[in-house]
Amino acid sequence: MSVAVLDQKASEIPTAKELVARAAAMVPGLRARADAIEEARRVPDDVIDMFREAGFFRILQPKKYGGWEMNPIVFMRVLGELGRGCCASAWAMMILGVHNWEFGVMDDRAAQDVWGEDDQTIIASSYPPVGELTKVEGGWRLKGRWPTSSGSDHGAWAFIGALERNEKGVPIDRHALLVKREDYEIIDDWYTFGLSGTGSKSLLIKDAFIPDHRAHSMIDYKMDDRPTNYLFPFAMVFYSSVSSVIIGFAQGAIDVFIDQMQVRVDNGSGAATRLSPYVKDRLANAVAKVRASQARMEQMMAHCTQIVERRELVSTEDRIHYMLDMARIGRECEEAVLTLYKCTGARGVYKSNPIQRYLRDTLVAANHVTQDADNNAGALGGYLLSGELPPLLYEKPKAD
Repeated sequence: MSVAVLDQKASEIPTAKELVARAAAMVPGLRARADAIEEARRVPDDVIDMFREAGFFRILQPKKYGGWEMNPIVFMRVLGELGRGCCASAWAMMILGVHNWEFGVMDDRAAQDVWGEDDQTIIASSYPPVGELTKVEGGWRLKGRWPTSSGSDHGAWAFIGALERNEKGVPIDRHALLVKREDYEIIDDWYTFGLSGTGSKSLLIKDAFIPDHRAHSMIDYKMDDRPTNYLFPFAMVFYSSVSSVIIGFAQGAIDVFIDQMQVRVDNGSGAATRLSPYVKDRLANAVAKVRASQARMEQMMAHCTQIVERRELVSTEDRIHYMLDMARIGRECEEAVLTLYKCTGARGVYKSNPIQRYLRDTLVAANHVTQDADNNAGALGGYLLSGELPPLLYEKPKAD
């Protein structure tokens, strides 16, 4: 599988339409390899290289480090196309690629450390704040074991999530810390029923020092002189990237469903399955859910783009509404794929039927913390009723 696209530097920036077309051209090849990638439990190096050569890692990368510094919606549209082909490969591209946006909100020295010699170095991550973080002179000490680092085999660095606590042990901030590959061990424990091909292994850090310039708060959202496309809230960019790739999974299931039902014949009656009102109804309702999800994401990004282009921050009220909008995408795409799956009958239980893989991958993806529609609904309801906000997500706690 290959796509005839040579990597381009920042001086040769393609249009958003061109980038989406490159992703769309990869769909047949990715779909053909999806089963093998699932079996291997990791995305092959040549697939990551293909994404790199197509320029997908440059979409969110700052211009000063060889990137194209584009609006995040371009990245999201590319992910939606890739998700139609191989869910695992698209997921790895999403996780590994979104990190390049993160450098736009950090101290320039962090990007220099990573991209000073090679501006195509890839960064992995594990953001759950499960380890132990200690403030020391000039930086932080970090240790622990972090789960689900998707595409970790491809990363030369990793962003690690951790909580900063005060002297009483109360969390006061949530940080992402940039850790060198030699400071963590990859633990191969990724045995799952869905998204198996993402290689989302655990990272073990026995004890690492991270200088201050390689860390940033994930919740301290404030104005400074960073470029416009880095004024979006961190959580919004990350959450909506996950949502966009799940839209791609659901669209992939729709594509395959149409292909199958156009030629399928009912075993009992001999009638063409495509003529069944039941099949037509389920297909149309699945399409409506996926289109609504895509439209909601596009509307959110268009509105927020207007805000940041005025050099303003997205308000808390907008953010808490949009977090639920993004989380519901996972649920609605999951419902769409399940709706289609119920039409497949016994054919759908065989692993040889790609519908089953799209279903399993979508179910697992919709379990991601970014797609937690229940807690995000509770957060929005609480905010609307009393102005309360969930801790360590929208703002740092006020000092006692």
